Amino acid sequence: MSIRAMTIRARPRRGDRPLASIALLALGLYALFIIVPVIMSAWKSLTNENPLLGQADFVGLSNYTEMTHDSALAGSLGFTLLLAGGVTIVANAVGIGFAMLLNKTSMSFRMMRTVAFLPQVLSGVIVGYVWRYILAQDGILNNILASLGIIDRPITWLGSPHLAVLSVGLVAAWVLTGFTTVVHLAALQSIPGELYQAAMVDGAGRWQRFRQITFPMLAPGTTISVTISLITMLKLYDIIAVLTSGGPANSTQSTALYIIQLAFTDSRYGYASAVAMLLLVVSTAIALSVTALLRRREVDL
Repeated sequence: MSIRAMTIRARPRRGDRPLASIALLALGLYALFIIVPVIMSAWKSLTNENPLLGQADFVGLSNYTEMTHDSALAGSLGFTLLLAGGVTIVANAVGIGFAMLLNKTSMSFRMMRTVAFLPQVLSGVIVGYVWRYILAQDGILNNILASLGIIDRPITWLGSPHLAVLSVGLVAAWVLTGFTTVVHLAALQSIPGELYQAAMVDGAGRWQRFRQITFPMLAPGTTISVTISLITMLKLYDIIAVLTSGGPANSTQSTALYIIQLAFTDSRYGYASAVAMLLLVVSTAIALSVTALLRRREVDL
């Protein structure tokens, strides 16, 4: 091959230039809004910055040392991990069930898919206010239960630590189920129908078809759904802030909510940045570990 031919082949085509420009723009925006803030937060975590006192002295790893005996941080991290794990399991299990029910082509089922996804597109603030009204002592839920004779006095859904944790988890799962349903529905529609027909010819029942065909073929969609669900729950803030404000007795205070409190209530920007870096490391480690585990499951299946 001549040098001229090699030069022509190596030269980028004109049609690729707009795509390259878009890619560079995307990388620039990613660096501006993701990489740069992370670097700034990492630097602030090594200082004792407090805007009220006008100080930002370098303190090294003092903030990270303080985290080792911060009981409020330990409590918030424990609640966050519990919430992320519980909501992810519930939302994905319910999402698979809804996806199987809505895996039809008629117009009515298409409309029900839209309704199922609706909670996902609502603002977390709106969701928090709506559910706070529903779960209030004189709210809709208690009135319905009382009218059915199930309870004789109102239940403090948001006033008891254990019930508040349960309530926040159920609301978060309700929101996340819309996303998991859509992901699993897309995975279901990619399964060849011939597999089910062959299984039915062989005499396989519904449970056998689900266990041998549906569940294994859902694995790629489950990997995406579970990973994104975990990341979403680990950084959950808005719903909790409106629904319970972290109470009662800090029982529903997530780590993200604790970071906001440290930064904008206590004005401890340096320590808040250190906690934010901890949450970033924990979230990254969990997301990578779960993704690797589920990818291995895909191969085994």
